[in-house]
Amino acid sequence: MTACLTLDNLALATPDGKPLFDNLTVSIGRECVGLVGRNGSGKSTLLRAIEQDTAPLRGTIHLNARTGRLRQRFDESLTVAETIGVAGELARLARITAGHGTPEDLDHADWTLEPRLEQAFAQMGLPGLDTGRRIASLSGGERTRLAMAGLLLDEVDLLLLDEPTNNLDAAGRAAIDDLIRAWPGGLLIASHDRALLEQADRIVELSPIGCTVFGGGWSEFAEARSAARARAAAEAERAANTLKATERKLQQAREKQEKSDSRGRAVRTRGDQPKMLLDKRQERAEQTAGRGSDLAHRQLGAASDAVAAASARLEIVTPLSIDLPSPDLPSSRQLLKLEDVCAGFGGRTLFGPLSLEVRGPQRIAIKGANGSGKSTLLNLIRGRIAPASGTVTRLTRRIAILDQHVAVFDPNTSLLENVRALLPALNENDIRARLARFAFRGEAALQPVGTLSGGERLRAGLAVAFAGGEPPELFLLDEPTNHLDIESVELLEAALKAWTGAIIVISHDTAFLNAIGVQNVITL
Repeated sequence: MTACLTLDNLALATPDGKPLFDNLTVSIGRECVGLVGRNGSGKSTLLRAIEQDTAPLRGTIHLNARTGRLRQRFDESLTVAETIGVAGELARLARITAGHGTPEDLDHADWTLEPRLEQAFAQMGLPGLDTGRRIASLSGGERTRLAMAGLLLDEVDLLLLDEPTNNLDAAGRAAIDDLIRAWPGGLLIASHDRALLEQADRIVELSPIGCTVFGGGWSEFAEARSAARARAAAEAERAANTLKATERKLQQAREKQEKSDSRGRAVRTRGDQPKMLLDKRQERAEQTAGRGSDLAHRQLGAASDAVAAASARLEIVTPLSIDLPSPDLPSSRQLLKLEDVCAGFGGRTLFGPLSLEVRGPQRIAIKGANGSGKSTLLNLIRGRIAPASGTVTRLTRRIAILDQHVAVFDPNTSLLENVRALLPALNENDIRARLARFAFRGEAALQPVGTLSGGERLRAGLAVAFAGGEPPELFLLDEPTNHLDIESVELLEAALKAWTGAIIVISHDTAFLNAIGVQNVITL
């Protein structure tokens, strides 16, 4: 298999020189390779380095293929044709068809473009898309599918995909799945989507303690990762036990030496032995004690270093855990009632009539195509907007929300200042206590929110949602796993699974919905 890409002993760093990872060696051919790692581990930086947008710290990148990368940001002033770079060629074909073409137009016309464009749009679930339509009018999922269609059109050999299923509805995710299965070239996919990663032939994990290349998809990798975490925990325990044993030996040696010194002083006090003999014995004893002390302290230092190294490794490979404060919520307690609710936008009906009742700790998922009104439904539940018709009855005021962007925060101020602005009734000690519960201790509370990773923003959002005097009874989540690394998703899953309140969640992540115990699914 000819390699499309070879990375040899590669090391990358952030623009300010902070190391991301080191010693990555892997070759990628016509296969699907998943790229995983915590937020900030260097996944997006690696994709940029492959495209020569950033230089390696060390090592080499050998590229033997034409690459294409899925874009995540779009200029909303452009048209569909301008976005995928075919506006000029389509205009040329239009001039020729209208009888206004120049000799240059005839020489350079690509008569295959329109059928190829039509095929690419259809394959990505955008049949009949108007190439003159503005990007601003497309939903997030439609923009992602358009970017994928552009990559198909370019006929690249190696696809570089950075979180390709973010913001996609079920149809968009299915289109990505179909593309991956049918793609004849190489794929390098940075993703937290575990269903998507199941299709990988190999998984590459980026980590500050080393890069791992694993043969197999996500399930096999997750099993191996669990085993590695267990080994790290066992090693940390062994190192701690060795340190304790070394400390006991050192203490025993001290006690033995003190007894010997005490006997020597007693003999010298009696005065029944020659002073020269006693001095010689004392000199030998001090030399022996000194050598023993040096050896003991070296052993103690080595044991302490082993504990520090094992603990650091365990901290890196073992995810955080968060215990969300739970409400005292009876199973029969009615929290919310929607009766024949309809919602619209810009003169268009989004959904309805919809009736819904939430009692006790129910878990409800909201699904639907991009633009179907899922986020609008959460705003109706919160009372931010009124329904076009029907009634919304909120029987609890204890409602909290967490969205994928944690939009309540000002990115330019510290986490502490953000919480103070959002919850002015709390004093600084109360704020710090609540932030500490979500692993923001000391100086960590003073970080500007804009510098937080996706996982840190998740924890910050949870800290705000649960910082009030009483925990919420109803928790609304809007695509909470978008932009999170897998470890952060698993952290959220574990926290929500153990929580005893009611949940309404917008998500297309089936693994996440199963993990938190969703019982009912409403499709708009």
